[in-house]
Parts: sequence; C-alpha cells; structure tokens
Amino acid sequence: MDFSTEWWLLAIGFLGQAFFFMRFFWQWVVSEKEKRSVIPISFWYFSLLGSFFLLTYAILRRDIVFIVGQSTGSVIYLRNLYLIHRERMRSQREG
Repeated sequence: MDFSTEWWLLAIGFLGQAFFFMRFFWQWVVSEKEKRSVIPISFWYFSLLGSFFLLTYAILRRDIVFIVGQSTGSVIYLRNLYLIHRERMRSQREG
C-alpha cells in the first residue's frame, strides 16, 4: 500500500470516528438545552454515517472482526430510523 492509499484509508477511518463522536456530542448539547436526557434523531443519522465510514474502512483493511461489528450496528441504526419515521407518519395522519 502506498502513502496516498494509506492517507485515504486513515481519512475514511477518522471521518467515521468523527461521526460517532458527533452523535454523543450532539446528544449532550440537546440534552443540556432541554434539561433532560434526549436522544435526537440526528443521533441515529450520525450513528449510521459513522458506521458506514468505519465499515468502509474495515472492508478496505480486510478486518473481519471490525466488518462484522460495524455491519450489525448499521441494522440497528436503520431500524431505529424506520421506527421514528413510521411514528411521525402515523402522528401526521392522526393529527
């Protein structure tokens, strides 16, 4: 692997880590604003983006342990987003 390839791999990995950091950082900001513990929908989007970039990084690195971990997490993030959007659609129809 040459230097430019290694640099791009690191950029992808760090971008994934940045999204994972942002999910907790933003959750903290929103909770402080609300004065109660809140999980905003952006938490799940940051989780999904972080998972995508880290999964990409793991695939490029050919790390099976990391690949399994990130791919299973993505299913959970997608399911939570589906449930949130389904509930919003139901509320709009009823309201």
